[in-house]
Amino acid sequence: MKIQTGIMSGLLGAAGITHFIRPKPFDSIVPPRLGNPRFWTYASGVAEVGCSALLAVPATRRLGGMASAALMVGVFPANIYTVVKHWDEPRARAIAIARLPLQIPLVWMSVSAATED
Repeated sequence: MKIQTGIMSGLLGAAGITHFIRPKPFDSIVPPRLGNPRFWTYASGVAEVGCSALLAVPATRRLGGMASAALMVGVFPANIYTVVKHWDEPRARAIAIARLPLQIPLVWMSVSAATED
């Protein structure tokens, strides 16, 4: 297993579990038009834990990498929503904006895992 695959699996696993232990911060970044935020918090937590498990097993790593890349792209609108939501709060806005480019290496690590030999 490449180091970035292990990192990605660990990040997804930890983040996914955190969705269940401390759901409120995740609820707050769900765009209102999606409906019940807790549903989306738990659903994304399940998706993250599932992707983590798929990445950890060599036989499912390709699927896990592609699923992880899709998940990283899929949650990007929540990151944009967070920027808009905190636009009038300079510190929170700066943090939210700083998070946006972090999706690029996460997608890269996911795709890299999917193509791992």
